[in-house]
Parts: sequence; structure tokens; C-alpha cells
Amino acid sequence: MSVAEAKERLRGSIAPIVTPFLENDEVDYKTLEQLIDWHIESGSHGISVTGTTGEPSSLTLQERERVMETAIKAAKGRVPVVPGTGSTNHAETLHLTKLAQEMGADAAMVIVPYYNRPSQHALYKHFKAIADAVDIPIIVYNIPGRTAVNLEVKTLARLKEDCPNIIGVKESNKDFEHVNRVLLYCGRDFLLYSGIELLCYPMLAIGGAGYISATANVAPEKVADVYNAWVSGDVKRAQKLHYELMPLNDVLFKDTNPAPLKAALGMMGKIYPKLRLPMDLPSEELQQEIREVLASYGLLEKAGNR
Repeated sequence: MSVAEAKERLRGSIAPIVTPFLENDEVDYKTLEQLIDWHIESGSHGISVTGTTGEPSSLTLQERERVMETAIKAAKGRVPVVPGTGSTNHAETLHLTKLAQEMGADAAMVIVPYYNRPSQHALYKHFKAIADAVDIPIIVYNIPGRTAVNLEVKTLARLKEDCPNIIGVKESNKDFEHVNRVLLYCGRDFLLYSGIELLCYPMLAIGGAGYISATANVAPEKVADVYNAWVSGDVKRAQKLHYELMPLNDVLFKDTNPAPLKAALGMMGKIYPKLRLPMDLPSEELQQEIREVLASYGLLEKAGNR
């Protein structure tokens, strides 16, 4: 996909899909394919794998490669696929991003390196080296709550200016002043995605391209419909859906993502509810709360058989 095509197609709800595991801890590739089919049938506008929700740091390099390949093949070109290719290791990030291009991914999402806390100058050099090495469109992923470093707007604007294939940013950033300034300094044609559930609708109002929301894992149709309503001009419906989703958003983030999500998907019959240590399912008390919230949305009645 060219940069121009990406700017047209990479909009709406790009669902960041969990990586399902079998009871023995192995990756469940068959269920991953089923999840992708369900998302596309439910109206998700795109698919992302091996981002935060996909537990990339719990996967081996070979597993990440196979998850990306599985997703691209399962989507069959029906919607864009944007795998997460970033890590703490520059060479590994470069390898995965090049591989995503070779596999036919529509774009790559590259996270600000976590744990090692680079300076703004180092972040510029890291992202520029990645972008210069590939032709695939790049979406930078800024999630300071996980990385302990915020990619500053001036650094992002410099990258956008110097790297034509850096086309957007996923901002999992609660600082709404920051995300407003992204479009001010990077330009209104820069693709801005929300990674904060309660900011998905507000981000559209300031000119955002969409969102990459973990909640789409359990309610893909409703999450996609927020965007559909907005672009069709039905602002009242978009607002209504935004507030309807709040209780679900809240309960799914009472423990570290994707623990509540995987518990919920297990209750819905979509996956075997399993995370790899050091992550684990939420407490029994929180799982009961999740069950009650899912029931209030009618999601347990729609539970699918695996």
C-alpha cells in the first residue's frame, strides 16, 4: 500500500487483536484466524496484531513473525493489516518491520521503545533509521504509560517532515492538549489515532483518523459504529455510542490490558482465557464484575463456540 493509499484506507476502528493461547501456553493460530474473520464480519475497518494488546513481549521473535503472517493471510486483503513491529531492541524492530513489508502488511506500527527510556534525540534517530530502511507506511505508537517516555510533538513533527512514510501516530496519551498539538504541528493530513478508549470519540472531533481500541476485541461492531456514525454526520448517534461504551471501557481497564479482555473473551467463548506469565487473569472478584458488565451489553448471549 502506498502512502497515499494508506492515508485513505487506514481510517476508522483498527482492532488490536489479542494473541490467543492454548491451555499448554502455545499460540493458538487457528483461533487467531477465527477472531480476524469475526472482526471483519463485525465491521472493524482494520486489523492490528502484536501491539500492546497482543502481548508481544511474551512472544518469541519466531512467534511474532508467525502471528503477523497468520493475520495477513487470514485477512485476505479484506481490510488493512497493521502489525506492531516495535520492541526495545533496534535491530529486532528493523527486522520485524522489514518482514512486515515483505509479507504484504499495509503499514507497520512501531512503538516508542519501552524500558530503556531513550532521549528525544535518540528516539528521532531510532524512528528515522526504521523509516529509511523500508517503504511501508509507518504509524508511530506513543504510549508513555507503558514506555516511561513521551514522544514529544516537536520530535514527531520532525520525523513527519523528514520521513515521508511516517504517516501517523497512535496516541495512548491522556494529555489531550498534546494530541491537539500533534495535528497543529504535523498537519491535518497526519493520521492521528486514539489508543485511549475514552478519547476515541473526542479524537475524531479534532480531526483524528480513527482509533486502535482494545475494547473492539469484545464489541467490534459497536466500536466501529462510533466512527461510522461520525463520518456519516450523525453526531448524536456517535455521542450516544461513546457514552454507551463507557462502562465496558472502564471494566476492561481495571487490571492491566489484556488481562480483563482475555477473561471477557473466554466468557464469550471466543478464546481459551490464558495469558503467559508474568501476566495473568484478573482476580475472581473482577472477573465477576466483567461477567456482569458483559451480560448488561448482551454479549454473553452472543457468545460464540470455539
